[in-house]
Amino acid sequence: MSGHSKWHNIQGRKNAQDAKRGKVFQKLSREIYMAAKSGGPDPSGNPTLRMVMDKARAANMPKTNIERAIKKAEGNSDEHYDEITYEGYAPGGIAVLVEALTDNKNRTASDVRVAFTRNGGSLGATGSVAYMFDRKGYIVIDRSTTDADEDQVLLDVMDAGGDDLETSDDAFEIYTDPKQFTAVRDALEKAGYKLANAELTMIPQNTTPVPADKKEQFTHLIDALEDNDDVSNVYTAAADDDE
Repeated sequence: MSGHSKWHNIQGRKNAQDAKRGKVFQKLSREIYMAAKSGGPDPSGNPTLRMVMDKARAANMPKTNIERAIKKAEGNSDEHYDEITYEGYAPGGIAVLVEALTDNKNRTASDVRVAFTRNGGSLGATGSVAYMFDRKGYIVIDRSTTDADEDQVLLDVMDAGGDDLETSDDAFEIYTDPKQFTAVRDALEKAGYKLANAELTMIPQNTTPVPADKKEQFTHLIDALEDNDDVSNVYTAAADDDE
């Protein structure tokens, strides 16, 4: 692994998005609806739904909103969303993956293309950058919530079937094979750990520093993509400023 704190970056983005909480809840409702529609309304038998519900709770989404999205999926709603991944390059040649849930593919494709071109990037063909990322399970334990030291956490992670552990001042970050993610998450919870984050994500195999003269454009591009109602996740191969 790269040795930097992904959690630090996530927290930074989360704090920046607090003012956009309504939009975040709207996106999460869509993900919950799709997960419940495709795999059933019971999170104990639908790992995808449970994962999205955990994500919603971490974002402080009200319980009533979560329940409403599940009930909608149980009803006769004919809403349908397509899962689409867009690939492109941010200023400085930084690889970018964009995951979207949309009920209008033409609208979303146009909006994503405009976001790239107006901010110094370019949209690429399918397969142009996806090979640069690996799908991983990603779990975070906030160090303030446990008395366990790094050796104990590492032992528990290995026993649970995790692949790797990164330690920073504020968190233990665990990476897993995506197929083992649910088992590792459940084992760590059973061991008494409180998980600050647990999700499937895309990890860049290598990172690239954003050129100093491109940082403002890069930030504007990522903000434009994340502000899009149809965009669920944005992954980049940008290196941290402190790397």
